[in-house]
Amino acid sequence: MRQNKKKYTKIIGLTGGIATGKSTVTRLLREFGYVVIDADKIAKEVVDVGKRAYLDIVKEFGEDILDENNEIDRKRLGEIIFKDEKKRKKLNQIVHPIVIQEMIDKIEQFSDDKDVIFLDIPLLIEEKNMLEKQGLKFDEIWLVYADEEKQLSRLIKRDKLDMKSALNRIRAQMPMTEKLKVADVIIDNNRGINELKNQIMRLLNRY
Repeated sequence: MRQNKKKYTKIIGLTGGIATGKSTVTRLLREFGYVVIDADKIAKEVVDVGKRAYLDIVKEFGEDILDENNEIDRKRLGEIIFKDEKKRKKLNQIVHPIVIQEMIDKIEQFSDDKDVIFLDIPLLIEEKNMLEKQGLKFDEIWLVYADEEKQLSRLIKRDKLDMKSALNRIRAQMPMTEKLKVADVIIDNNRGINELKNQIMRLLNRY
């Protein structure tokens, strides 16, 4: 008997800018029944006590980065890598390959049952070349977009920041104009939740 050919699963990268509403889009996609693999969630899991990334980080940075529960103190580690570019790169060299492999494993896990899988990666466009070199391939990139005025108002309300601090956080990221050039699909999140839902449903109806 001839074996059925394994069906193709479309891989869509989902990204955005700070306070553009990517988390809301992720929630809606899940409500619509789609698998969304969250890179940030995996990155937190792989540094849990005893995990491979945890052991490699402690070996590289020393036990001073641990708290009283032997967990990695993200604030202490952040202070180290903020001051030292070489150490920041070293941390990325430890964590990124493990996170990417976990994402690839999850794609394999779901691909038999799903026609489309979304990968939620905050810095997807900034790190696209590195991600692809390490085995992650994207059929499309969806960008959640909001204009700077909307980003500012959401960020000030969400994180209780003043205008200057909020603006500094936005300007520290890759400009949205550059991200727009790379994205295959733009989700305009300048209007309300109903319009956002309608946009997503129209996009999903293509599959």
